[in-house]
Amino acid sequence: MFIQTEATPNPATLKFLPGKVVMENGTAEFRSEEEARAGSPLAARLFSIPGVSGVYFGYDFITVSKEGQEWQHLKPAVLGSIMEHFMSGQPIMSGAGRAEETDQEGEFYDEGDEAIVATIKELLDTRVRPAVAQDGGDITFRGFKDGTVFLNMKGACSGCPSSTATLRHGVQNLLRHFVPEVESVESV
Repeated sequence: MFIQTEATPNPATLKFLPGKVVMENGTAEFRSEEEARAGSPLAARLFSIPGVSGVYFGYDFITVSKEGQEWQHLKPAVLGSIMEHFMSGQPIMSGAGRAEETDQEGEFYDEGDEAIVATIKELLDTRVRPAVAQDGGDITFRGFKDGTVFLNMKGACSGCPSSTATLRHGVQNLLRHFVPEVESVESV
């Protein structure tokens, strides 16, 4: 098994491509060892490596975030853990774990704004999310209120130094162009 690695705009995060589907539907993010143990054998295995602070599963990639350690020390252990997991035949998610919500769970907006929200979601799904996934992350819609779009940053995007620029110059400008009702974009 050959696992490719790619740098992301976030220096604390690397993207690992195992050459297999990781999450058939949805995504999953783990920010603690407890979450990982409860939801995913692979995430639990990765969190057992000292220095791993976050794990995110996309369709065909795994994003691992670190703190304190250098990638030259962590990368071999992460690669080994991913390879061992796939060779073991264990599932990515445990029975107790679930893919993160990909629909309306936790969303907020006024009923009168449904058409605007539908356009925002379509733009995010077709133009923003594919580009962000290439960098090992994801951006999902959370809400729309008083001209402000609220988005959730995941994976490599969470805590990335360039995420503010991505939101302001990329996502905000795109949404403003196609949806005049959008005044600003905020991360939640």
